[in-house]
Amino acid sequence: MAQNKNALIRYKTIDKCLQNKYRQWTLQDLVEACSDALYEYEGRDVNVSLRTTQLDIQLMRSDKLGYNAPIEVYDKRFYRYADEDYSITNIPLTENDMTILNESVEMLKQFKNFSLFHDLDGVIQRLEDTIYVEKTHRSAIIHLDKNEQLKGLEHFDSIYQAIVKQICLVLSYRSFKAREPIQVQFHPYILKQFNNRWFVVGREEGRPQIMTFALDRIEQVDYNLELDYTTQDFNGDDFYKDTYGVTVLNDSMLMDVTLKIDKANAPYVLTKPFHHSQVLLETLEDGGVIIQLRVHLNMEFDRLLLGFGPSIEVLKPKILRNRIRGRFKLAYEQYLQETPKS
Repeated sequence: MAQNKNALIRYKTIDKCLQNKYRQWTLQDLVEACSDALYEYEGRDVNVSLRTTQLDIQLMRSDKLGYNAPIEVYDKRFYRYADEDYSITNIPLTENDMTILNESVEMLKQFKNFSLFHDLDGVIQRLEDTIYVEKTHRSAIIHLDKNEQLKGLEHFDSIYQAIVKQICLVLSYRSFKAREPIQVQFHPYILKQFNNRWFVVGREEGRPQIMTFALDRIEQVDYNLELDYTTQDFNGDDFYKDTYGVTVLNDSMLMDVTLKIDKANAPYVLTKPFHHSQVLLETLEDGGVIIQLRVHLNMEFDRLLLGFGPSIEVLKPKILRNRIRGRFKLAYEQYLQETPKS
């Protein structure tokens, strides 16, 4: 057991002793009580010295732990709390405590439908009650992106449990282009998040290639206990190492990409790289930069570049440069037209 945990057990034991005002507590009594408590937790004798207990009392008296315990000595040998109602468990939360609790609760609530967190429901409610009682009236410091209308999250836990227990799924899946859903016998490997959407990645029964299904397009999830689950030694990190987003293409679309970033956007791209392969090739006289990265030329990467507008220029490869130029040309021609009347 870690020493800091032993210390917490001693503090709680001393606190419990001193709350008992019907008994006189000597230093030796407190030593024995701490030794008994540690034996109960560890199942073995732990030698608590007089010196250790004296230091514990000094720390509890100080504000180092936030206790400021009113421990006093009377009759030159007995210890007690000057305030009979005091306990280290009744210390009001500090402003920093409130901030940490508030943000922790908000993060935990993001997973409220996840079975691994079901046992935390009561804890979260008690924390929320504590925060309400001692409310600081400050707005949240940490603000998390969330979309309460995001579809498919009701399937998250079923898919997660199937991956953990290695069970095949039967997915009822309808793509944006399909009129009717299809039934897919699926071996799920990982759950992946990108751009505030969740995807399940795995292999369809009878097909060797890895497939990706968006949770928001899944209409129903069932288990197939009769089908043998196979992993094929799938590794998510290896599978996505050359990809921005979730669409993994074949090696013919894996290319070195050279980009010119203007001065205004260079710091953002350098401090938050597009991909782990990104390297700085040159810093230009006007403050812009030229970077290079090696990625699949998928639609997610196209959208990333298009989102920067004229701030990014594709220098290489030619296939990507022409593709992005064509998209901007279409957009330009579209905006040359008169604004349609509403």
